[in-house]
Amino acid sequence: MLCLELIFVVVFCLSFENSYLTLMKKFLVLGILFILPITVYIFFASGKDNFAKLPVLTQSVSELSDFKTIDGTSVSLKEHITVLGFFGNNLMSNRVNAYNLAHKIYKKNHEFQDFQLVIVLPEGTEDASEELIKKISEIADTNNWKFVFGSSEEIENMFNSLESSYKLDEDLASPYVFIIDKDRNLRGRNDDEDFGMLYGFNSADIAEINNKMSDDIKVVLAEYRLALKKYKAKREI
Repeated sequence: MLCLELIFVVVFCLSFENSYLTLMKKFLVLGILFILPITVYIFFASGKDNFAKLPVLTQSVSELSDFKTIDGTSVSLKEHITVLGFFGNNLMSNRVNAYNLAHKIYKKNHEFQDFQLVIVLPEGTEDASEELIKKISEIADTNNWKFVFGSSEEIENMFNSLESSYKLDEDLASPYVFIIDKDRNLRGRNDDEDFGMLYGFNSADIAEINNKMSDDIKVVLAEYRLALKKYKAKREI
């Protein structure tokens, strides 16, 4: 009889323990399902206003109003996200730089609304630009790749308005290309691990274009995507 009672007690205790563990597991699962989404939301909500923007290094870069495309049309920096370059009189000697940009920057971003890549050239290089644009068209649609032409003085004034640490060479060329935002501000890095102040990106250096510049373009585009989402959300309220 005593043995039966002991067996009953043991079975009861084991049953109670299993029920308790099962109940605890249910509470744990429910807690995770309820608390985890709230925690994730709070994390992102608290961080959305701390979105890292690419620093403005120069404000109000000169507009391209003095320059024209080969068919005589104007190109504007305002309300565009622009990659701006200066490839000089010997355009074809800089074709590798152009291919680097086409593959690593333009091809990835040319479908983004308001994105454009603009190369400033001296008057008289129109034929070379047509030859180069045919090559670039094999990589991606060239609707947002633009060559604009101007005088030597206009090119120097445009380049100087960037207020960078770089200089044009005797052919009015520079390997460096620049990110200009919709307000005509030059964006870059003020704490780069290699250069400190990084006004532009060396288009001859495929690693720099593929890593640093590609990342910085993503930051600027993400900034405008976020601003567009906020604008649409306000319009829907």
